[in-house]
Amino acid sequence: MAKVLIVYHSQGGNTEAAAYAVAEGVRSEGAEAIVKKAAETGVDDLLSCDAVCFGTPDYFSYMAGMLKDFFDRTFYPTQGQVDDKPCGVFVTHGGGGSAWESVDRMCRSFRLRRIADPVLVRGKPDEEAEKRLRELGSALAKVSWE
Repeated sequence: MAKVLIVYHSQGGNTEAAAYAVAEGVRSEGAEAIVKKAAETGVDDLLSCDAVCFGTPDYFSYMAGMLKDFFDRTFYPTQGQVDDKPCGVFVTHGGGGSAWESVDRMCRSFRLRRIADPVLVRGKPDEEAEKRLRELGSALAKVSWE
């Protein structure tokens, strides 16, 4: 069974809701979704998954500090071991949404392969946003089967 790791940070609950919508999409394809807060996620989690998705609120046009901390803690121990691993990005925001660019730079540094455009969600995910988040999860599950 393919395993998709969903790493996120959330303070107000919007990004957490988005993470669980991505997980629904993963499970709809028969894959395993592992949803973890960035502070509780480590090297073994990143190495053991078939695909990974990163979620963050937009804080001053940058990712949340806890997600950056995850990247800082896992970069050197995983170098050369996650090259070309499929990844996706989602961002909740209050009107900006450009934090995806900082996450995308990290993904490129890790040599991960983004398989879809970032999903940007203004505020709490509504029905349309949940649909796009589920589609992202589905796409990650499908590509991890390949």
